[in-house]
Amino acid sequence: MEFVESETLELKKSTSEIKEAVISIVSILNKNQHGELFFGIKNNGAVIGQNVTGKTLRDVSKSIADNIEPKIYPHISHIKTDRKSCIKVRFKGNDIPYFAYGRAYIRVADEDRQLSAKELEQLILRKNKDKLRWDTDICKEAKLTDISARKVKSFLKGSGLRYDTVSNALEKLRLLPEGKLLNTAVILFAKKPHTFFPNARLRCAVFGTTDTSFTIDMQDFEGDIFSLIEKAEGYILKNIHIGMKLEGLRRVDVPEIDKAAFREAIINAFCHRDYREFDSVNVAVFKDRVEIRSPGLLYGGLTIEAIRTKMVSERRNELIAEMLHRVHFIEKWGRGIKLILSKEPAAKFSEVGTKFITTFLRKSYYEGKKGVERGVERGVEKLSANENLISTLIRNNPYISKIEMMSHGKLTKKTVEYNLEKLKKKGVLKRVGPDKGGYWEVVRK
Repeated sequence: MEFVESETLELKKSTSEIKEAVISIVSILNKNQHGELFFGIKNNGAVIGQNVTGKTLRDVSKSIADNIEPKIYPHISHIKTDRKSCIKVRFKGNDIPYFAYGRAYIRVADEDRQLSAKELEQLILRKNKDKLRWDTDICKEAKLTDISARKVKSFLKGSGLRYDTVSNALEKLRLLPEGKLLNTAVILFAKKPHTFFPNARLRCAVFGTTDTSFTIDMQDFEGDIFSLIEKAEGYILKNIHIGMKLEGLRRVDVPEIDKAAFREAIINAFCHRDYREFDSVNVAVFKDRVEIRSPGLLYGGLTIEAIRTKMVSERRNELIAEMLHRVHFIEKWGRGIKLILSKEPAAKFSEVGTKFITTFLRKSYYEGKKGVERGVERGVEKLSANENLISTLIRNNPYISKIEMMSHGKLTKKTVEYNLEKLKKKGVLKRVGPDKGGYWEVVRK
């Protein structure tokens, strides 16, 4: 028989290496949960044998029992290989992590490596991920009457399924085990999800500079995941520059950040966020960038480098991801990051504190900066969506008040005042007469 060390097989020349053997057993268990170890065989596979007595077998058993936690119960036997006496230890266990002499190790190829604190934490999380999953927890406070039939019908229609009753629909979707609503059912279909989960919320803001020193607008939204995704998408579109191109005879709006890219980032934020964190998903629109911030760091040992270079995903909320996949919000094979980078190659991903952040650069700031400065001199500077809206309202009614602008444009007072100042500085507007009794004049279109 040929012996080659591997992730599940360890070779020791004799029981004089018992301490190293115990470490190898723990390493293999933490990686594969089963394995074999032989005494009397060199690591190159050469069988040299060793003296084996009843006491030898008891000493091996005692060393394993005394120095491995949690306890394991291996099968230890005296065998003959190439007519030489050896000891075979066959072991298994699923109660990871295992510790040898108070330390945890992991098998890497045929070597044993001590686990770092971070790796040990990830190992424990992987072991308990089903127990720790928020999306499959039961929402004890919610009742079937809290679920919106309209939302369930809409979801089933989008996923190509038939509707009969709310309870039957949720049972088929595995969201109502033994008549008890799961958190996923509530966060997706409840009439008012925020009454059960205060963090079922989206927080959006627009800042006038490249930091948070000057706030133009701030809004909070509550609701189910689907509605919050749409709110986030709409908020970004409302507060970034929109260009246009012609496709044949048809005008097509072209946002300065690709819509498919930032929509994917929004969906990822709601799908993969840590719902045990009280914080909300945040959208921050700065002068130079847009940030989508999601509570919870990357899951399952993933790194920024791995998600950028490999098409892999580890899902914190598998059930939520499955529901979003049913209505074609996400792909099943972790293509989201690839899609974002294909549309916006300059997109950045980072982890700050307890948040995962996706950042999109605004082309109007970086690429158009010099052109905008020249355009001001020529009087052709591009206007933002809000600037265009306000100038259009004024063109239609030069005597319009700020309150009317707020009402017609669904804008805050701060947003109206900020954009009026910008339009005046750009030479688009001027005020004729006093604040009361005067009117606005569009100097240039």
